[in-house]
Amino acid sequence: MYSLQKSLAPARSEASDPCLKWYGIRTRSNHEKITAAILENKGYEQFLPLYHRNRRWSDRVVKADYPLFPGYVFCRFDSKQRLPIVTTPGVVSIVGFGKEPAPIPEEEIRGVQAILDSGIRTEPCPFLREGARVRINQGSLEDVEGILLKKKNEWRMVVSITMLQRSLWLEVDREWITAVH
Repeated sequence: MYSLQKSLAPARSEASDPCLKWYGIRTRSNHEKITAAILENKGYEQFLPLYHRNRRWSDRVVKADYPLFPGYVFCRFDSKQRLPIVTTPGVVSIVGFGKEPAPIPEEEIRGVQAILDSGIRTEPCPFLREGARVRINQGSLEDVEGILLKKKNEWRMVVSITMLQRSLWLEVDREWITAVH
C-alpha cells in the first residue's frame, strides 16, 4: 500500500547559484538518506525524493519513507570541484559518461519536486521507452509480450508473428505492463 510521499531537501531559493548544475549521485545500497544528510551538512543543495509506503509484517503494519529512485541522491555542485562529493561516505559514483559527470536538466528535477509538493500519490516504476519490449502482467493476457508504442496519448502494445512478418496492436493501460529484461 502506497500513500503520501515527501523529499529530504533544503528549502529551494531563487538565490541558488545558476552556474551549479544538478547531478545524480549513485549511493551504496540503502545509504540514500545518510548520504543526503552528509551532503547537506557539507553545505550542498541535495534532493532525495521519498514516498511513503505501508509495509505489512506478520504482526503489524510499518509506515516508512523510501527513496523514489533507489540508489540515487541528486546534488547541485560545480563538476570541476567534485572531490568533496566523491569522498562523501555512501557515495559510489557520480552519474555520467566515462569520467565526466552528466548534468540532469533543471526542468526534470523541478518536475519531480512539483509532483512531490502536490501531494499526489506516486511510486517508483520501471523506465519504459517507446519501442521497449514489454510483458502484460495481469488479467487474461498475462505473459503476452510485445513492443510498446504510444499514439495520441494512448499506450499500445504491438504483438508480432515474426515468421509471417505480421503484427497486431492493442491498447494497454500503463499499469498492466512491465519491461522484459
